[in-house]
Amino acid sequence: MTTIVTKRNYGLDILRVIACYMVIQAHAGEFFYIKADGSVSNTIEAYWVGWYTPLCIISVPLFVMISGIFLFPVNDITAFLKKRFSRIAIPFVLWCIFYALYFYLRGYASLNTTLGNIVNIPLNFGAQIGHLWFVYMLLGIYLFAPILSPWIQAASRKSMEFYLALWVVSLTIPYIHLVTPEIWGETFWNHTPMLYYFSGFLGYVVLAVYIKRFHMEPRRWNYFAGIALLLVGYAITTYGFLHRLPTEKVVSKLALTWGFETINVAMMTAGAFLMVKNIQIKKPDSALIKLVSDIAVKSYGIYLAHILVLNAVHSLLNNRIGSAAIKIPTIGVCTFIITYIIVKLLSFLPKSKWLIG
Repeated sequence: MTTIVTKRNYGLDILRVIACYMVIQAHAGEFFYIKADGSVSNTIEAYWVGWYTPLCIISVPLFVMISGIFLFPVNDITAFLKKRFSRIAIPFVLWCIFYALYFYLRGYASLNTTLGNIVNIPLNFGAQIGHLWFVYMLLGIYLFAPILSPWIQAASRKSMEFYLALWVVSLTIPYIHLVTPEIWGETFWNHTPMLYYFSGFLGYVVLAVYIKRFHMEPRRWNYFAGIALLLVGYAITTYGFLHRLPTEKVVSKLALTWGFETINVAMMTAGAFLMVKNIQIKKPDSALIKLVSDIAVKSYGIYLAHILVLNAVHSLLNNRIGSAAIKIPTIGVCTFIITYIIVKLLSFLPKSKWLIG
């Protein structure tokens, strides 16, 4: 019997590490443009956030695209869901419980509130730890994957391009809403307008599979197109934030161009993916590449744990560094390194996969 050896794509490992760091860097910026009451803080520090964070917004879509590369085919629904859900959901639930108990021990929540938060986990994360929203979205994609798989496997190139073209149109809706709040059948009693079924994170999954099937081999145009998409998308994302910063008081309105379902964020995501996916590693056994691969494997655990470390690092460094230009990335880098070390240590525990994925 012939053994088939699958060559590891180190470009995807690098993408996963970059995305993991970007998540932390984006969250590090939140201290500097959001006030304690949740309103916008229009300061020089917020302007630096406007330059740093737009590129980091692509972290979540990149994670979705990387997942999409390995998601199909789904041949055994039960086995697929058991494997995916156990790997994602069990660490998620444990960390939700941990965060709820942490809030209680720090005096941020009463015992009754804490118990209520834990009971609430099947509905929404067990304490107000906002980054955990990602897990529910990812589980939703996993639930839809068995339904999507037959089409993904059989779809022609034109069929996939038809879907992606309509998805791209749906990515302009946040900006169309600036002109008219309801389009294509939207009303207060109908939240599923015409392109509803072509919108959302599923588009990133289909885009990843489309690239895998038709554009995965390295081509020179990948880099030129990737750079162009990244630069144009970044310019739109950055300008939108900085232009609105002096006047907007509500964070959701200020961060309009940071939306995952906007054309500019999709451009940056696709650009980064095209540029990095085929990076060739001459020495895969080097210490650096082994470290990158290890971080990639532990990226989910880092994602789950990083908020606690981030809060501590911010408290430690915020008043010790003057310029936000230095302070914001320093907090991000320190949090990333410390969280990786903690997750690495946790990985030595028995059955650690149920804690860090």
